[in-house]
Amino acid sequence: METLSRFLVFMSLFSGLVSGFTLQNLPITSFEESYMQLFGDKNLFVHKDGKSVRLTLDERTGSGFVSNDLYLHGFFSASIKLPSDYSAGVVVAFYMSNGDTYEKNHDEIDFEFLGNIRGREWRIQTNIYGNGSTHLGREERCNLWFDPTEDYHQYSILCLFYLFYVDNVPIREVKRTSTMGGDFPSKPMSLYTTIWDGSKWATNGGKYGVNYKYAPYIARFSDLVLHGCAVDPIEQFPKCDEGAIEYIRAAQEISLSERAKMEVFRRKHMTYSYCYDRTRYKVSLPECVVNPAEAQRLRVYDPVTFGGIPRRHRSGKHRSKRSRTDGTVSI
Repeated sequence: METLSRFLVFMSLFSGLVSGFTLQNLPITSFEESYMQLFGDKNLFVHKDGKSVRLTLDERTGSGFVSNDLYLHGFFSASIKLPSDYSAGVVVAFYMSNGDTYEKNHDEIDFEFLGNIRGREWRIQTNIYGNGSTHLGREERCNLWFDPTEDYHQYSILCLFYLFYVDNVPIREVKRTSTMGGDFPSKPMSLYTTIWDGSKWATNGGKYGVNYKYAPYIARFSDLVLHGCAVDPIEQFPKCDEGAIEYIRAAQEISLSERAKMEVFRRKHMTYSYCYDRTRYKVSLPECVVNPAEAQRLRVYDPVTFGGIPRRHRSGKHRSKRSRTDGTVSI
């Protein structure tokens, strides 16, 4: 009861803060300080500055890394530059999960970047799972207003309610509702970053797979932000980074200007939402708010195929490999 009481006090403080947040002055963490290698051997390379990482996919293997700590709430971000040229079947993932700890009832919050054939753009897929509800995918897909292979761009997840950001523009909001029940993520999660072969589903439902003639495929990461409240695995109580609440000024609602940007983005760039997929769900999932105009617009896109769960190397054996080695955007 004491732990629960302390947790409720923490939640009231965290959720009652000023609306909106800023990325300025958020601490950039070094790889050595905050992460360990997940898999990939030499396909993971840490630059001399200790704060930039290169992940490679080749014929041998993909690669990835994971945070040392689990987090219940916070702000998690990375600047990412994706592989260029032919990238069909390639998947770059920046996501939170606790599959190593809760194998049968894990939670997950996903940013997945899906490669494409030459001349076609990368796409972003977002998704959430709660309590092992992998049979109920809540995927959304969208295009971007820039070429993510030409330069670094910032991709962020705010975990209290869940907000996905691209270059400080909110692109998706997921709130806890009573209708979602246990499907809403609720347990501490680690942050994962990976590159891997998703040939069976990632591009046109598997029509185009990875062509290793164009390998190696290299994804570059910098400005790694892990700013929140890590959870002690024994005490199960969040311990916030120094200044975390001061820097992450998040409230129950995003600002009106942020919401307007999100609506513009979704109208221009969203190409798929599970809420309108009548092939998968004869009746929309209960949290969906159906917009007839949006439903009509999204009907023009081809059916979507999704990948399976074992694709991200969740096995705990990988965790033992430790590596030593606000701008204005028009959308």
